[in-house]
Order: sequence, then C-alpha cells, then structure tokens
Amino acid sequence: MALTQLDEEQVRTWTRGQKDEWWLRTVFRGDMPQLTIRSGVTGFLLGGALAATGLYISGKTGITIGVGLTSVILAFAIFRIMHGAGLAADYTILENNCTQSIATAAGYVVAPLTSSLAAYMLVTGIIVPWWQMIVWMVVISIIGVLLAFPMKRRFINEEQLPFPEGRACGVVLDALYTGAAAAGMYKAKLLGYTALFTGLYQMVVSDGWMKLLQLKILRMDQWAGLKEAWVFHDRLDAYYYAAAAKANLWIPNILGTDVRQLGLRLTLDAAMLGVGGLMGIAVATSCLLGAFVNFVILAPLMIQAGDIVPRISATGAAIPINRAEIVNQWSLWWGVTMMVVGSLVSLAGRPELFRSAFKSLRGKKKEGTDVLAHIEFPLWVSAAGVPVFSALGVWITHEFFGVSWLLAAVSLPLIFVLTIICTNSMALTSWTPTGSLAKITQFTMGAIDRANPASNLIPAGMTAEIASNAANLLSDIKPGYMLGAKPRQQAVGHVIGLFAGAMACVPLYFLLFLPADANGVRSTATIVSDQFAMPAALQWKGVADLITKGIAGLPSSAVVSMIVAAACALAIEVAKIMTKGRFPLSAVSIGLGVVLPPEATFAMWVGAMVFWLAGRRNATPGTKGHTFWVEGCEPICAGLISGAALMGIGNAIVNVLL
Repeated sequence: MALTQLDEEQVRTWTRGQKDEWWLRTVFRGDMPQLTIRSGVTGFLLGGALAATGLYISGKTGITIGVGLTSVILAFAIFRIMHGAGLAADYTILENNCTQSIATAAGYVVAPLTSSLAAYMLVTGIIVPWWQMIVWMVVISIIGVLLAFPMKRRFINEEQLPFPEGRACGVVLDALYTGAAAAGMYKAKLLGYTALFTGLYQMVVSDGWMKLLQLKILRMDQWAGLKEAWVFHDRLDAYYYAAAAKANLWIPNILGTDVRQLGLRLTLDAAMLGVGGLMGIAVATSCLLGAFVNFVILAPLMIQAGDIVPRISATGAAIPINRAEIVNQWSLWWGVTMMVVGSLVSLAGRPELFRSAFKSLRGKKKEGTDVLAHIEFPLWVSAAGVPVFSALGVWITHEFFGVSWLLAAVSLPLIFVLTIICTNSMALTSWTPTGSLAKITQFTMGAIDRANPASNLIPAGMTAEIASNAANLLSDIKPGYMLGAKPRQQAVGHVIGLFAGAMACVPLYFLLFLPADANGVRSTATIVSDQFAMPAALQWKGVADLITKGIAGLPSSAVVSMIVAAACALAIEVAKIMTKGRFPLSAVSIGLGVVLPPEATFAMWVGAMVFWLAGRRNATPGTKGHTFWVEGCEPICAGLISGAALMGIGNAIVNVLL
C-alpha cells in the first residue's frame, strides 16, 4: 500500500477526531501481524547486538548512532532469504516495523553508560554494581515510554509533525515492501559484505583473535616456534617506529614532545571511517580542526610552559605525559567550554522550539468520542505509571547514588518541560538538544549542592535520559503511524527493547571499560583509555568538577583558554544562525575533537572525505556510482561500524577467556 497522508489544509483545519477517523479508515492495518513471537525475538536479538555496537562506538567517540534503519534492512534480508529457502513465511511490513521499534529502544537505553553514569564513576571512584545500572536505566527509560505515548496523540495524530528521521524509516519500509525489494537486498548485501570484510580485517589487528587462532587452534607455538601471536598493526606508523628503534632514525616531535605522546598516530580504524561517513564532511572537519589546534599547537606549548607535567601515581611511579594526561590536566577545560557554550547558544538560536513547547503545554479543549480508544496506548496507564515510576526513580537515585530526596524530587518538574522541548526539536529537525538541556539541570542542581558530585550528575542524567528517550521514541512511533501499526503493540515493543539493550550492554560495559585485573579487582581508572576516549563522560565530568571545585585550582592558561573558547563558540554559533546553517564549522564538534584521540578524529575525517568526494563525483541519480556511494552510504558505514565493533567486542571476550 502506498503511503497516504493529509495535505496541509487538512492538517490545519480538521479536528483530531476527523484525523483519527481518516487514519482508522485509510491507514490502519488491523489484521496484519505485528508483535509476533518471531518479531519480538528478532528485535530482542538484533537490538542487543546493535546496542552493543552503539556502546562500542559511543565509548570511542561520544556519538550515539541510530540503529533503526540498520535493523530494518537486516530483518528484511534475513526473512526474505529464509522465505526464499522455504524456512519461514515472509516478514510483514508491520513485523519489521515492530522489530526496528525494539532495536531502536535498545539502542537508546544505553546512553547513560558512556555519559552520566561513567562521569559519576570517574568523579567518585565508585563502581556502580551491574544490577543497579540495569534497574536505574530501565526505570527511567520506562518513564520516557510512559510520557511518549500521550504526547503521540498531540504531536503525531493531531499536529501531524514531520519527525524527519522517523518518516525516512517509514518511507524505506514502504519502499521495501511495495516494489523496491531488489534495492533493499542490494543495501543488505552492501552492509553484509562490508561487515564481513571489516570483521576479517579487525580480526587480523586484534591480539585476542590472533592468539586464539595461532597459539590455541593452529598451535603455531609448537610447530613454528612462535612465542607470541603475530598481529597486523592498525597503527600503521608502528612499523616505522620499530625500524627507528633499531636504526636510530629520526622520531617526529613538536617543540621537543614526541608526537606519539600527543596522540598523533596514523591509524586505520575501520569503525571510525564508518562514523565519519555518517557524520558528514562539515562535522568531521570541525572535529579535525579542534584536534589540530589542541594537540599540534596548544598541547606542546603548555607542556613547554609546565602547565602539563608528568604526574606521580599512587605507587610513586611517574606517569608519562600522554594524550589522556593532556586532556585531563589542561585541554578538557577549553574543549568542554566549546561544547557547552556552543550547544546552549545553538539551542537559544531556535526560539521556535520554545514557542512550540509552550503551545504544547497549553493544550487544546478535549474532544468528544475517541475512535482510537481501543488501539491507542491507554492514557490511564501513563497517568498512573508516571507518578509511580517517578517516585521509584527518586527512591533508587537516593539509595544507589546518595542523592538527597529533595534534590532528586526537585529534578522531576524539569522532566516534562525538557521532554516537550526535546520532542518539538526531534519533530522538526531530528535533533534532540539533550546535551545542552542536561547542563542546565546539572548547573541548577550543582548550585544547590556543590559538595556531592552525584547531586548534579545523576539528576541531570535522569532528566536527560527521560527527555531524550521520549523524544526518540516518538520519532520511532512516527513510521508505525504512517504504516498503520497498533500503538499498544509498539509500546510493548519499546519496553522489550529497553531490557534487550540493558541486558546486552551492562555486562559488556564491565568487560570493555571495567575489566578485572589479575587479582580480580576492578578500577574506574580503566574507563578512559587509549582505545576508548569516553568524550561524553569527560564532558559531564568536566562540568561536575567545575561546579565542585570552581576555577581557582586551574592553571591561569586553562582559564584564559576557557574564556577564548567561550568567545569563539559564541561567534561560531551566531555565524551559523546568521547564515541559516551555511557556516561550515560547529563549536560542539570542535570541542569534541579536543577530547577524542586525534588518530580517531583523522580516521573519521578520512571516511567523511571519501564519501563526500564520491558523492560529488556520482551526483546523478540512477547511475551505478550514485547507487553505491550515495544511496549505499548508510549501509556501507553501518557495515564498517558493525563489523569492527562486533569483532572488537569478541576480541575482548576472547582475551578474558584466554
């Protein structure tokens, strides 16, 4: 069935009752299977796997990647192949939509693991028990679900707002099941082949996989005399440095500092190539600019000036200056300033979001008969559930993190307002300003209680997660509305997804970021590493440290850099507003480049540049080049990310087993 929609005149003049009657009569597919056992199981498994890849990428870049379209393509291909082999009936379009609903919810629920929760552990040195992580994340995410469905009636049923990302997913689903199946299989093949090739490459550069293959399976230690497994270095310059150590060759340096200490390495990280392709050339270039200014110019100057120095560990050993020390001692402050000021100015430059939010808060006169009452998510469930789960959220926030009852409760009124703002933003732009809104909560809570870092980190994390979860789920509900899905079954699917994401990613979190040492002891010192920069967590930590300690303890050069960064961020975002988005730089992205490893930033820029150049060369729709590089950009990038991430996760598991 081709997609049908109301025209602008009908949207403006019809009542919600008329729109609901039109949808029930014209769009609703009441008899089509939707939340079936196979769609639930498929969504649960795909959601867990894709959420794991999202956790891996977020730990590296601080960027949360969407998994909706990837799950749509994978589910379509899996069941189309099984149907062709006579193993299963073909998937219905609503089963696929249900699968992507579950997978999408699974991807959203894990955001606090690399932001607020990670920052809390970094600041306090306390490792949150795994079961507390799961309980806290699921409870606050359920509040987001309970808020999303009542707002669905206003934003989707009545106002028919676009939700561009959700609409794109609905269009893809409709195309796959109404004549573009060949194109869907082509994208699935692109994703699959890219993931396979990337996974093989990632295996070759992974120490765990190579130990397993060479020393445990092939037993090359016995017949070939290997003492350790051979691994291809993804840091390509490692071969030069190995030769330089033997032949006493020149080692590159800037103002006497070895470039390796600055993190300036040449790496071939396939996942970062895929992330760059998705983020685009403008954002990637801004990140690269931030990395260049920080690590090529400012960091060597600050090392020479003595504002960045080797530190002494608890055991008395000197910690050499490296990229992490550069960020923690000095660069974090101007990088966080760029991100916070940039995001707040960008938010202030969108007054339509606030006007829409206040309009939504006013509401409209209640209409008569609800023709969708038998299929919509019951309002009484939200009316009863939101207070109950909010009280539960306050209680566990107090019990798990030591936040006072008062502060945990004070943050609750902010949730609804922030959710309305985030939803309006998502509806119009597919962007949720959770970073800037979370900082408002963080500074507000910090002004009340500066002594306890948890008092600003956890309530801000709670409000940000609920608001973003509700807004993102509304974007996910949009394709279901377009395709005639049952709202109640979508709600159940979302809750299934929350458990899928939490259950898959919390154990993985301990494996990747909190591994036990030889004595079985875990430390928060391993959360940030050369492999995982945790930029989102560092941003949250930077704000928390600033609230708790103030700027008195910072070097004067760091304070000056913060003032300059704030002025630059203001100028950049004002320029973007004045040019209606045509100004090419982004203050938030420049700040992100400061806290990311520069080698990863460069790899992302290379990936973005490759797809940008290929897109310009193959701009004509219908050509093979356009089909591959432009229409296939997302599945190729998803293949790069998933292949590298899944094999990287597997490598960590293999190392633990070995």
